[in-house]
Formats: sequence, structure tokens, C-alpha cells
Amino acid sequence: MNKKDLEHFEKRLMEERARLLEELAHVEKDVIGQNPKDSSGDLSAYTYHMADLGTDAMEREKAFLFASAEGRLLYHINEALRRLFKNEYGNCESCGQAISRERLDVVPHARLCIKCKEKEEKAGQ
Repeated sequence: MNKKDLEHFEKRLMEERARLLEELAHVEKDVIGQNPKDSSGDLSAYTYHMADLGTDAMEREKAFLFASAEGRLLYHINEALRRLFKNEYGNCESCGQAISRERLDVVPHARLCIKCKEKEEKAGQ
């Protein structure tokens, strides 16, 4: 992989990383960081209806799930950047062969080539 390709993928990874960090900050500020009273907009100190509490709990659970998935993706992007800076980017961690540019264009944080990824997925079934 030449220097121009590495710069291209570094830029893509950094943009994706910035986007994920922004989304995680939004989830933390607007969903996870609010208590039920803040999220409902209710100014009274009276208790809430059970259905409202259930809806709030479900929305918070969904936010936690999305944040967890985004956190895992952020981890993989950080690992791809680490590999890029150590001149290991673009090589399959399993077989050592080069990962195709087409695959890296679609999944810039890929750590396995197509063949090894297929083997991994089949083994997990």
C-alpha cells in the first residue's frame, strides 16, 4: 500500500472516529445523563405513570445498546489507526496477506481479508 492510500484511509478513519465520538457525546448528554423528570419535561414533583416510566426505561436501554455498538466500532477504528501508525495496516491479522483495497474502502477498519473473515463467521455459527 502506497503513502497516498495510507493517507486516504487515515483520513477516513479519523473522520469516522470523530463522528462516533460526537454521537457518543450526544447519547451521554441527552439520553443517559438525564433523569426521568428531565426527559419528560414535567415540572411537577408528582410521581410518574408506570407506562411513562416503562417507556423511559426502554428508551434508555436502546440508547445503551446503541452506545455499546458505537463503542465497539470506535475500538475497532482506534485499533485500525494503531495498525496504520505501526505500518501494519492493510494486512490480514490471520494469514498475513494484503487486504484488498475494495474491502478497505467498504470497511476501513477491517483486520481480516475476505477469506479469513468468512472462515471466522462460519466457525462462529
